Amino acid sequence: MTQRIIIDTDPGVDDAIALWLALASPELDVLGVTVVAGNVALKDAVQNACKIVALSGKTATPVFAGAPGPLVREQVYGKYAHIGAFRNELVPDCELQPQAEHAVDFLVRTLRKAAGDNDPVTLCVIGPMTNIALALGMHPDVARGIKQIVTMSCAFTALGHRVPWAEFNVYADPHAAEKVFNSGVPLVIMPLDMTFQALIGTDDIDALKQDGGLPGQAIAALLGAFDRSDLRRFGRDGGPVHDATAIAWLLQPGLFDGLPARVGAEISGKTAGYTYADFWQKLATPPNAHVMQTVDEYGFFSLLRRVISRYGTALK
Repeated sequence: MTQRIIIDTDPGVDDAIALWLALASPELDVLGVTVVAGNVALKDAVQNACKIVALSGKTATPVFAGAPGPLVREQVYGKYAHIGAFRNELVPDCELQPQAEHAVDFLVRTLRKAAGDNDPVTLCVIGPMTNIALALGMHPDVARGIKQIVTMSCAFTALGHRVPWAEFNVYADPHAAEKVFNSGVPLVIMPLDMTFQALIGTDDIDALKQDGGLPGQAIAALLGAFDRSDLRRFGRDGGPVHDATAIAWLLQPGLFDGLPARVGAEISGKTAGYTYADFWQKLATPPNAHVMQTVDEYGFFSLLRRVISRYGTALK
């Protein structure tokens, strides 16, 4: 059965891989791509999203520009924000343009219709949660149109990657994350604890480049230009592709295993963006999320190679 999804993103190398994975999957009906500032400024993130969608060939998939910054905190960007949008030699330029409608308005309109039709939509949130928090905050009724929120966010035992205490998507807008965590919408969380277990190496990159058509070639170029390896931290070669795990869970949830937990975020002070997970019911609050703890690394990259290879097959 086809799953209707909206992808909320701040592209981003691993966002790009996640988008190409979703757009190559007939099991997923991508109703739209909503964009938020995060890895890069909003203008660059929107340009990246359009280039990614265009290269997939799924140009009927609408792209919507959303929040240019967080709800409350000062703006922070990803490690490579100073570079701006993807260079054309990495991801080719395109003529695709974003829709005139604001991302939050699209979310509200689509989710209200989904609620009315009793056909809720899954939100795949792989950037800061600002757009989602704005939609839920201004129009709480739209929660009825959300089946679940699958989010790549949080760090528990793995600590952080942009700062020592926090995963970037929560760190970039902790107030938005806390609003989403407390929304009552079912959550599936793909934290750094799990994403650090699946490291893409040269064999998988070479296979994507050879078999994955233009998106596969772009993935190899992006991973070559933005090295994600950290031998001292991971203890072996390869780097994570965090956001792609959220799409992979939708396609093949049996690759992952996790536990229910109450998840929350610190919204102020020096450790703003820190997240906790109460796996063992130490608090007087019920679980609000299912937190993935392990991933079948071989199965995950087999899935990625198989799906991305469809772009190569389409050209033959």
